[in-house]
Amino acid sequence: MQPNNSVNEFILLGLTQDPVTQKIVFVIFFIFYVGTLVGNLLIIVTIKFSQTLGSPMYFFLFYLSLADTSFSTSTAPRLIVDALSTKQVISYNECMTQVFAFHLFGCMEIFVLILMAADRYVAICKPLHYPTIMRRQVCIAWIIVAWIGSFIHSIAQIALALQLPFCGPNLIDHYCCDLQPLLKLACMDTYKINLLLVSNSGAICSSSFLLLIISYIVILHSLRNYSAEGRKKALSTCSSHFIVVLLSFVPCIFIYTRPPTTFAMDKTVTVFYTIGTPFLNPVIYTLRNAEVKNAMRKLWLKKLPSENQQ
Repeated sequence: MQPNNSVNEFILLGLTQDPVTQKIVFVIFFIFYVGTLVGNLLIIVTIKFSQTLGSPMYFFLFYLSLADTSFSTSTAPRLIVDALSTKQVISYNECMTQVFAFHLFGCMEIFVLILMAADRYVAICKPLHYPTIMRRQVCIAWIIVAWIGSFIHSIAQIALALQLPFCGPNLIDHYCCDLQPLLKLACMDTYKINLLLVSNSGAICSSSFLLLIISYIVILHSLRNYSAEGRKKALSTCSSHFIVVLLSFVPCIFIYTRPPTTFAMDKTVTVFYTIGTPFLNPVIYTLRNAEVKNAMRKLWLKKLPSENQQ
């Protein structure tokens, strides 16, 4: 579906136009993307087949890794391919599809982080009610609601994008399609659409981040009643999650909660949270989580003998 305009394709300017730097971009982000796939898929497989990682926290971590993998895949492959292309052309329909996928999986990541924080809040602040509140059926229902919410958000974003008429130029000063760079090319006054964008994406990022900060303040306050050993274990889990929250939300707030102004660092910030954060998340959760590392080790030790017997 395309509005009445004269543009049926866009040219992505990417991160750089320098041929040498483009080759460096290709190598760096190819490594990052492969690392993202390997790291997140390793977590997904470990949680799926491990008998020790059946708690709600790892149930949500499974979906965080799934969202991270999909979120990075919505932008990274095109960035990598375009780094070796002479003309980075993306059709109108492909551009709109990227906007939809970008916001679907990005929003899902935010919602899963909220669910993980809720899990930690119940585990630490209401430990006696934890088995009742965090039942398997409840966790599944929350994930379904998160998917529905993400879908509604991405539908709202694509609805805004489809309203934009384009009559030239068609050069997008970015490496991916998103509403901000598209607003600059639209042949109309985009002030109201930008307000809708800020009230949608900006509000989700800001309100979610504020909610998470409040939840962690409450959690830290509740840890006063724990033993030194209990505090250490709880802080280890929460600190990993809080680092991921900062990596995800700070760039998101910077991009989506401001007037329609372009800054030189916009592309760098977007690269960080679309490619860097999904790469770092599995590293943070595996290196700082003894249970995940032990589960991975057990799975590999179990797999290796079975392969040697064949």
